[in-house]
Amino acid sequence: MIEKMKFLSITGHKGDIDQMVEQYFSKYEIHLENALSELKTVPDLKPFNEVNPYKGQLQISNELIGSYLGEEGRGKADRDGYKKLSVEGAAHIVDSLNEELKNLCAEIEELEKEMDMLQLSRNRVQPFMDLNYAVRSIMQFKYISFRFGRIPKEYFKKFMEYVYDTMDVVMHKCQEDGPYVWVVYFVPKVASDKADAILASLHFERFFLPDEYEGTPTEASISLGEKIDGLQAQIDQVKQQMSKTIQTHKSELLAANTRLEHFASNFDIRKLAACTNHEQHTFYILCGWMSERDADAFVKELEEDPGTFCFMENDHNNIMSKPPTKLKNPGIFRPFEMFIRMYGLPSYGETDPTIILGLTYSFLFGFMFGDVGQGLCLLLGGFLLYRTKKMNLAAIISCCGFFSTIFGFLFGSIFGFEDVLEAAWLRPQKAMMQLPFIGNLNTVFVVAVALGMGIVLMTMVLNVRNSLRSHNVEKTYFDTNGIAGIVFYGSLVITVFLYMSGQPLPATAVLAVMFVLPLLVLFFKEPLAALVEKKAEVLPKEKGMFVVQGFFELFEVLLSYFSNTLSFVRVGAFAVSHAAMMEVVLMLAGVESGSPNWLVVILGNLFVCGMEGLIVGIQVLRLEYYELFSRFYQGSGREFKAYGKADF
Repeated sequence: MIEKMKFLSITGHKGDIDQMVEQYFSKYEIHLENALSELKTVPDLKPFNEVNPYKGQLQISNELIGSYLGEEGRGKADRDGYKKLSVEGAAHIVDSLNEELKNLCAEIEELEKEMDMLQLSRNRVQPFMDLNYAVRSIMQFKYISFRFGRIPKEYFKKFMEYVYDTMDVVMHKCQEDGPYVWVVYFVPKVASDKADAILASLHFERFFLPDEYEGTPTEASISLGEKIDGLQAQIDQVKQQMSKTIQTHKSELLAANTRLEHFASNFDIRKLAACTNHEQHTFYILCGWMSERDADAFVKELEEDPGTFCFMENDHNNIMSKPPTKLKNPGIFRPFEMFIRMYGLPSYGETDPTIILGLTYSFLFGFMFGDVGQGLCLLLGGFLLYRTKKMNLAAIISCCGFFSTIFGFLFGSIFGFEDVLEAAWLRPQKAMMQLPFIGNLNTVFVVAVALGMGIVLMTMVLNVRNSLRSHNVEKTYFDTNGIAGIVFYGSLVITVFLYMSGQPLPATAVLAVMFVLPLLVLFFKEPLAALVEKKAEVLPKEKGMFVVQGFFELFEVLLSYFSNTLSFVRVGAFAVSHAAMMEVVLMLAGVESGSPNWLVVILGNLFVCGMEGLIVGIQVLRLEYYELFSRFYQGSGREFKAYGKADF
């Protein structure tokens, strides 16, 4: 069902808009429209040109929550804490907490910079840890030059074999690092240029150590490591302080964030509002749709508010926008709204097919998947899953399982066994009936086609109802799914039933009387509609093209009637195939031998229940969309999107 909508125009002083939104829109759901678009004929209206003052603090609070709490830690604000907190208090909480955390972050950055410098210094001296001499003492040599650096291993070997004994150089090997050897060499200052040139030709790379190390390289490295560990401990301590600060103020931050979100959202309502063009006494105007129940309560409550005025427009012809669609169905059918939304919401005034879909979908599924045991599994499994996960699909499965259980009793099948229960109606594989002109045919096929005929006629009646609501003369009286279509298809249905029941004479009379006239009406539907609507031009100018086009359209109509009716044969086919598949499972399990393999029985039931249940579900949905909805349902509505009623 679709809730009745009322269009409201709400007016008050410009400065009171936030108070009005906070006081009323938290209790009543309203679908807001752009007031400037709705009131485009009203002169001297202008939009709000104000910057949202809450966006800054809201962005900061979101960044704090995202950085320190994450989405999992966001949670929900305490209702009482949120309600008691003012927007100024919320902004103060965010600003003070952000300032405190910024100071702690700055302290961490300074410590990390100092630690990086110490780590760099440590990395410089570590390759020379085998040098058992104080670095600072080496730096104070006056007559001896020294060089710290590295040289490729192959050149180091050549230098030691061919050059070292010919030069006044003392080479001290330190550590090896991959393809390099770290060394320190000492040479008299008078011979340093020659030694540097020779070693440079051997790809020696010089490294400069600053005069900042105490003791030997090993002692300096240990000392620097202790300083780095100390700085890391300080950083960890500051991070713990940050974490403690966040956890201490977590509830306050979440409440402040919720409050700021609420006020920022309330402020953004100005984007849809219009205001009068007065300098001193400026008023806002908001326009939107409310359900009839909410609108009556809202208007009644505003009677005690002298600062806010509300006008309710009852004539939809005076409104620019179309009413949105707000579905309101009984709880058992509400999960089936998922299928309606997949196809498209009904427009306002159109028939809501949710209840029809829920009944026909569950009934056809049960017919195609009739088994007491598997039906109960679907019923209970879907129910438990819906209660725990609130999944609409689980509720739909549960409803389908209920009808599967009913048809299981009618077919006498429980987990595929057909010798445990007596069939209350028939066995799908074995039930046959004799039909004139056709011969022996499976009963479930005949019932499925008859069921399809009834459903097609029902959808035609619904199409007539929708067309009457929209004042569409052609679709009401002369369309394929209108009154002419009902008469034609209904006469065919009656004729078929009379022939099948052995009454050819009245069947021939019905066919003769009701066959030609409805076809002529369908052929001339456009001229007849123009005639009823009193249009100037009844027949088109190109009469030859009109006849040719009408002939092929009529042929397509007859073909669609035939194909749509036969499409329901699949309902009976799946009922038979389900019984056949379970017969195969029981045969593989060795039931006929008297000692069945129960593991095969269980696995076979699970396989059939899962695979065929999925296929049947898709096939029934296909029938709903293509055979039912295509005849009477447009699905061109727009969803009611409520601004009010916050979730806290």
